[in-house]
Amino acid sequence: MPRIYRIRYIPSETIDLSSDRLLYRDENYLITEWEPIKPRDDVKYGISCVFLNKGWKISAFMNERKELMYWYCDIVDIEYNKETDTFFLYDLLTDIRIMPDGRVEVFDLDELATAFESDLITDRQLYMSLRQSNELLRLIYSADMPGAVSHIIKNYTGIGVEV
Repeated sequence: MPRIYRIRYIPSETIDLSSDRLLYRDENYLITEWEPIKPRDDVKYGISCVFLNKGWKISAFMNERKELMYWYCDIVDIEYNKETDTFFLYDLLTDIRIMPDGRVEVFDLDELATAFESDLITDRQLYMSLRQSNELLRLIYSADMPGAVSHIIKNYTGIGVEV
């Protein structure tokens, strides 16, 4: 069982996600299911698919009946330590939410700028966040990205996410 850590710059914190249930992993995907770390009234459950070669963590946020509320996409810089089987997911601040009606919202570009101005992230990470966000947004606008991610999750875990 791998260790998984999410490292955030704003606010500065490291969160151990190793208690998330690993559903599948290979060289392309790391798929987990989870409950929110901090109790919430709206989100009760989720499934995340980390695209290890793309730097995307795409999560289905669900209510208590495991019905999809929205897709939430984190842009991440991924480091893997093979010796300890540990994934470090550095949150590159840009977030994208896709609502069931297809509406797309982009968040935290101001935090990305603040992190760069404050030397919390490197030039490479700034450029990475922008490029990975752009690539994901192109996919969202040109294809059925939620359907594709749902298919990946179903194909590798047997769990369906209604889109």
